[in-house]
Amino acid sequence: MAEEEHPRFVVAIDQGTTATKAHQLFLDGTFQPMFSVEHRQHYPQAGWVEHDPRELLANIRQCLDYAQGADALAIANQGETVIAWDGATGEPICNAIVWQDNRTQPVIDRLKAAGAETLTLSRAGLPLDAYFSATKLRWILDHVPEARSLAGQGRLRLATSDAYFLDRLCGTYATDVTTASRTSLMNLATGQWDPELCRLFDVPMDLLPPIRPTVFDHGAITGTRIPLVASMVDQQAALFGHGCHAPGQVKITFGTGAFALAVAGDAPTAAPDAGILPTVAWRLGLRTTYAIDGGVFNAASALDWARRLGLFSNFRELRDLAGPSALERGLAFVPALSGLACPYWDRSAAGLWLGMGLDTTRFDLVQAVLEGVALRSAQALTAMDERVPLAPTVSIDGGLSLNPYFCVFLARALGRTVVVPSTPDLTGLGGAQFAFIGAGFGPVETLPPVAPPDRVIEPDVPLAPEQHARFADAVERARRWRAA
Repeated sequence: MAEEEHPRFVVAIDQGTTATKAHQLFLDGTFQPMFSVEHRQHYPQAGWVEHDPRELLANIRQCLDYAQGADALAIANQGETVIAWDGATGEPICNAIVWQDNRTQPVIDRLKAAGAETLTLSRAGLPLDAYFSATKLRWILDHVPEARSLAGQGRLRLATSDAYFLDRLCGTYATDVTTASRTSLMNLATGQWDPELCRLFDVPMDLLPPIRPTVFDHGAITGTRIPLVASMVDQQAALFGHGCHAPGQVKITFGTGAFALAVAGDAPTAAPDAGILPTVAWRLGLRTTYAIDGGVFNAASALDWARRLGLFSNFRELRDLAGPSALERGLAFVPALSGLACPYWDRSAAGLWLGMGLDTTRFDLVQAVLEGVALRSAQALTAMDERVPLAPTVSIDGGLSLNPYFCVFLARALGRTVVVPSTPDLTGLGGAQFAFIGAGFGPVETLPPVAPPDRVIEPDVPLAPEQHARFADAVERARRWRAA
């Protein structure tokens, strides 16, 4: 009797800001989690955020233990986070500098004062901000003595975190075009490292890895037969997993920050004055699809902060919020705990509650935090809609999508229908779908079907214009605080 054939599947590993997760996607469309493990956050100084690269890699290897028998593997990465390591030994020479880290803000300020933002906007499509990778890479060269020594020996590997994982898992030093587009060193039009940008940030171009398509055969994972066939930024993976493939389709992921991405089409969308970011959505074969990005630095991180303050102890306490919004009762919160991203790009802004009185309760404050994240997301989508007309439906994921009140208020703030997919792990789903394509199972049109949405929330009572104006006034009051 012939042996029973096992179901075929692909695996996606989502190496995120707080945890590393593995998911599997079967050819019949079944999608399920396999393993998840958190890692430590390191805050050596105010404004500094680091991860231990060895811990990240060890957690990925734990995920791989659950991937035996997979036809192919994809890895999604944090985006702007950078790592430096010895190419000969594979050993990191310092902690990873995380995308949230703002230690290079003084460098950003000097470059802005010199008028350098014109160059980054025209070539990389990005404003000058410590969020992006370029100044982080330069910081390592300037402050880690071993970096200069290894560079002189031709052994330094200096790149975003994906290149470290590819190098250590497959022996391939490479990055993908979506990740490279988040560095401020890649020319958005050519999809290659830009000599002028590298000179501006003083990052030697010969240290950077080759840029590959999103779906690309990087070779088999060492010690296995599993080919690593796709690598991408987590937010781009989530965009794909949401089923956003056509221009104007948009998703928001509510993780540590809130990340709104919309498909723009086959050409980058220039928006130097709008505060939105043109970026690469993915490259499949020779075709590059572009997106626009509207980010909010603090989403779940703002709610976690409120919990640490003792305003609530369990997220279940927030499921029964009801009645008029805090904003309509005169209470607003600006979630600028790490500054303001789209469309302001103002690191001097600070978190702010406005409108408190003697009758304000702790739950009023938390309600305002939830609303502040939604309202900041609405500001980002308004800026995006001015450049790429957005669909009337917004697909959302992330932890905040589990909160009923947040979803209802978000629909009101956006004035759009909000769809909550059946799975919260859209980064894993999108990564697995890229692995499906990379494994040769078929093109985009043949992807396995996904389950219908879990919830669809209509904006029955859109937020009044004067309420948006009131929140915009609160945002203006939160700005320039740290510079004072």
